Amino acid sequence: MTKTTEELLTPVNCNWCTGCGNFGIWTAFKKAAVEKGWDNHNTALVAGIGCHGHILNFLNLSSFEGLHGRAIPVASGIKLANHKLNVFVFTGDGDCLSEGGNHFIHAARRNQNITVILHDNAIYGLTTGQTSPRSPKGFVSKSTPFGNIEEPLNPIQLAMAAGATFVARAYEGDIEHLKEIVIRANAHRGFAVIDVLQPCVTFNKLYTHIFYQENIYKLGREHDASKKPAALQKAMEWGLKKIPVGVIYESKAPSYEEQIPLLKSGSLVSNKIKKRDLTKLFSKYV
Repeated sequence: MTKTTEELLTPVNCNWCTGCGNFGIWTAFKKAAVEKGWDNHNTALVAGIGCHGHILNFLNLSSFEGLHGRAIPVASGIKLANHKLNVFVFTGDGDCLSEGGNHFIHAARRNQNITVILHDNAIYGLTTGQTSPRSPKGFVSKSTPFGNIEEPLNPIQLAMAAGATFVARAYEGDIEHLKEIVIRANAHRGFAVIDVLQPCVTFNKLYTHIFYQENIYKLGREHDASKKPAALQKAMEWGLKKIPVGVIYESKAPSYEEQIPLLKSGSLVSNKIKKRDLTKLFSKYV
């Protein structure tokens, strides 16, 4: 069982840019892992391609880096093979909402019991600053020098519409708040999404640390996360002084894994493999 954050370190030094929002996500996750005892016996991590994906190099936990946009189906397979594991997906807004958009939607629709931590910096950072599906309209980048003509996707709204049963937003600069949301998301039985507002200090000069610190607000007790219409209204809020963070929506529904009869008797990895002689079967066709 993980007892200290130092146990989660690897020999690899962090190579994120100084001030990158990934540091806050990394720190919050380590704190959550220590508090809940997530280790190589009970936890698996999956990441896609992007700056976010380097987090696997800095966490001493069982992990797998998938192809661009394919982190969620890999995580889904891991969860099906051993549904007793805590399975986390680290993915970027480009990785998840562009290349991986279809996987995101269908995993939410199925209510698969995995936790998706979306590193949302509204830009393609690893490929040096192109417009992503989260970049605002009018955003000037290397790929949109005259301004982005497309409307940005809203991952919170999309997740809820697709069927996710736990949807939250957090700012990576508030590490304790993010840690608590990660713990709560993992405890939820079903598809959990955390949209983490994470500045790219090198290429996104709009959504900065100062921008978020000045414009986010925490949802209070007056917000009933079980009411979907009200939650959708909160999901649509964005702008000056009105970006909500916290658990936006949570509901109870059977997870995908709970509905598979074969898993009721135990994990697939615990099933003994039976050898069968197929000689007679093949002899009919040879």
